Amino acid sequence: MTLRFWERMQFSVLLAGIVVAGGLWGFVELAEVARDTTAHAFDTDIMLAFREASRPDDPIGPLWLEEAVRDITALGSVVVLVLVTAAAIFYLLLIGWWRQALVVLVAVGGGQIVSSLLKLGIDRPRPDLVSHLVNVQTLSFPSGHAMMAAVTYLTLGSMLAGIVPGRSTRIYVLGVAILITLLVGVSRVYLGVHWPSDVLAGWCAGFAWATLCWLVERRVLTGARPTPPAN
Repeated sequence: MTLRFWERMQFSVLLAGIVVAGGLWGFVELAEVARDTTAHAFDTDIMLAFREASRPDDPIGPLWLEEAVRDITALGSVVVLVLVTAAAIFYLLLIGWWRQALVVLVAVGGGQIVSSLLKLGIDRPRPDLVSHLVNVQTLSFPSGHAMMAAVTYLTLGSMLAGIVPGRSTRIYVLGVAILITLLVGVSRVYLGVHWPSDVLAGWCAGFAWATLCWLVERRVLTGARPTPPAN
């Protein structure tokens, strides 16, 4: 039984290492795209696909879809992520999981710092191909919404998946975290405030950072979880 446990642990670590390496490689490749002075066809074609033909100010779909996308993109905003993170940390502290609370704090706080530094390092302006449907002030690459949604929801999702019973339940929890992350990223392109390569880079960096934090939790905090209080 112990041998099988360590075999599963080693496989998980190997898989996590592949995710981290793949995320970093993808980010580096996309950074080269971001440094080009002219937009790639990949970026422009996808962005224009979200707008009506010959009308760059008019997004596809009915008005309710535009409003819904604004609501979805808010799931990756600083205010919402701070509230979600704070609520999770306070809950973990209440049940005595102070180490896990620290992991969440470092993961989300550190991810925000990394995101800000990456934006300054690449210094890519926002796209001007179509009109922006929401106000933005920061730089474009990588997408902070996409990256921080990945960091926050995947970190919390992987932590929750580690304690819920049943394989199907764990898959569901991680699936919801991934779905929210993907929807937030797509919303940024739909709203015209990010190139697709910005969003892809945000996902790559976010998945890599969240996986690194998961590795810390698995390797350092194994066996450190107290049992949650019974209802």
